[in-house]
Amino acid sequence: MTTTPALTARQHRPPHENPHENPHKNPHENPDSPSGSHQAPPPAIDPVAAILAILIPGAGQFYQGHKKRGILMCVSILGLFFGGLLIGGIDVVDSKSDRLWFMGEILVGPIALVTDSIHQSRFKGFDPALNLTRTPLPDETIKDGKIVAAPVGTQPPMRKSLGKMNEIGMLYATIAGMLNLIIIIDAAFPSRPNQRRSTHRAVGGTR
Repeated sequence: MTTTPALTARQHRPPHENPHENPHKNPHENPDSPSGSHQAPPPAIDPVAAILAILIPGAGQFYQGHKKRGILMCVSILGLFFGGLLIGGIDVVDSKSDRLWFMGEILVGPIALVTDSIHQSRFKGFDPALNLTRTPLPDETIKDGKIVAAPVGTQPPMRKSLGKMNEIGMLYATIAGMLNLIIIIDAAFPSRPNQRRSTHRAVGGTR
């Protein structure tokens, strides 16, 4: 009996080889995408989104197309930060007296720097006796940038919050900064949902 060449080729073909499969097909191409199209994965690092997230909480996610998510992040972080200011007053953001807390608060972004600048320039004065800048006491006021005795009936520009109110306010503002750090990292290193779905589909198909 004579064996034909076509029969011999079918016998020596690997069992999993598809005769109609393109040998030059890109293994990384999305099988659900239209023929001939290839979606490039998102960049590993998005510097523009990271910078925007540092300037305004949630702005990086908004720039990446996650508008509702970015708005929710912005409202949450700024609401927590300004909530701390409402509880403890502007004194909760103090780069001079509470430097350790300020290191966490500054992660909220430029709004923390502006708040601290207003606090240092308008609500603190220089004490010549102690040779330092501090908050005026109830019987003192600020005149020409210096702390002086207040005339009768004059109130200081700000009264320092006392006790737990000041601590709770600083805690709120610091937590806002730490949460915003997570948001900045999330914007700087975007996830790759298409790649995750393809991997999950490949794993599910081998079962």
